[in-house]
Amino acid sequence: MTETATATAPKRSREVMIVLPGLMLAMMLAMLDNMIVGTAMPRIVGELNGLEYFTWVTTAYVLGTTVSTPIWGKLGDLYGRKNIFLGSIVLFLVGSALCGMAGSSMFGGTANGMTELIAFRALQGLGAGGLMVNVMAIIGDLVPPRERGQYQGIMAAMMSLAMIAGPLAGGFITDHLNWRWAFYVNLPLGGVALLWLVLKLHLPKYRTEHRIDWLGAGVLTVGITALVLITSWGGQAHGYPWGSWQILGLAAVAVVALGLFIPIERRAAEPVMPLHVFRDRNFSLISLVGFLLGFAMFGAISFMPLFQQTVQGASATNSGLLLLPMMASMMVVSLFVGRAITQTGKYKIYPVVGGVIMAVGMWLLSLQDVNTPVWQTGVFIAVLGLGMGFLMQTSMLIAQNSVEQKDLGVASSASTFFRSIGGSFGVSLFGAIFNNHLVSGLTERFGEKAAHAITSGGGQMNPAALDHLPPQIKTGFLESLANAISSVFGWAVLFAVLVPLIAAFIKEIPLRGGATSPSENLESVSASFE
Repeated sequence: MTETATATAPKRSREVMIVLPGLMLAMMLAMLDNMIVGTAMPRIVGELNGLEYFTWVTTAYVLGTTVSTPIWGKLGDLYGRKNIFLGSIVLFLVGSALCGMAGSSMFGGTANGMTELIAFRALQGLGAGGLMVNVMAIIGDLVPPRERGQYQGIMAAMMSLAMIAGPLAGGFITDHLNWRWAFYVNLPLGGVALLWLVLKLHLPKYRTEHRIDWLGAGVLTVGITALVLITSWGGQAHGYPWGSWQILGLAAVAVVALGLFIPIERRAAEPVMPLHVFRDRNFSLISLVGFLLGFAMFGAISFMPLFQQTVQGASATNSGLLLLPMMASMMVVSLFVGRAITQTGKYKIYPVVGGVIMAVGMWLLSLQDVNTPVWQTGVFIAVLGLGMGFLMQTSMLIAQNSVEQKDLGVASSASTFFRSIGGSFGVSLFGAIFNNHLVSGLTERFGEKAAHAITSGGGQMNPAALDHLPPQIKTGFLESLANAISSVFGWAVLFAVLVPLIAAFIKEIPLRGGATSPSENLESVSASFE
């Protein structure tokens, strides 16, 4: 390393450490919200009703994140990431405030409360997409890939911490305050992050011709939304038959939209998803790994608080505590992997090992039933957390290292995009599987009319209401619910096992930067600060 490179390294480190608290808080916002809402969902459904739509509270958020992620990444590449990042925080906070008011007297009461909450969650998700992709892209702007592992390991640990604090905070808020504060809590945290980043964040200036591929973004949004609606509504007891005109029409829309997307992107001056990045084998493979990771992880994990509170009888606060084994193991492994990658420059083994462990965790969770003790669930989710810890930030690092610096925002957004779209499909598909198995189990035990009454209401989902049911009905309901949730994890295994198989084909390419990088890499980074 030359003298210039050595001299600029401390400056770069200082810049990153000054900005890091604001970035960590912004990342925590996006992750914290989803985990807080998870433990509050049984209470939300009990108040707003609509059991058959409860997965849409998560789906709308993830879908909003998914469709906005490539746009946020491209906007950051074109206009500079600071103002775009700050704008995404503001949008997220507006969505949070509206979510907290859903179903309140301000909007006409609880009659349309679930519909309002779903719509506001989509708006909140649009902002969250900018939070996640810009945090990773900003780190990519400031730090060479060889040194990026330790910082992304810190961000992964922060995500894990948010996933730990989220259920605990959500449980406490639900038990002692009101579920609406699960959304209002974002406002002071987001305000602090916004102020800190306004004052401390300094990024490279970009002089780029401003052309946004709105047509490509719109077509992509239409296609993805159609696919998510197919997985959400197709074959469901409260949806449409697979051969219905609604499902076939959505399939036609999806095929046409995604078919048009490729030629649109090829002709666009500034494509929202540049197709040339997929020529790199590692980028294509890790994007597919991210999709499957999101599919299995987000799709299945959203059901854990429901199992713990309703089947195992935990309070909302305790259900948050019961998720600690998963979050703690994920945080420890993420820190270890980040440091190991920085020291060795090797990364291929981690997504392979992580995929195997995640699949084992999903399989263990599929074995649960109404009699599964709490300690056993804790062991199972700890195994799942280990696998997730190997995968979460490694996938982002590989994606960023596979493209040129000018495409860094696109790579970051694409990595987040495929994980998010996997989560959208996972939540939707697993929600359909859950509802079908639940309705089938309840119909077998109580008859079709009673099963419809239970699932179309939602009051029975409130754990407190279960104690007032006759013992025979309560037992039958819990057995049906436990079997339905176990079936979700069983399906998740099928997608999780593909992760290590695909990751095995990733080629170990040396990471740019660090001790072995040319001095020009370091000079270009340090010289670009405002």
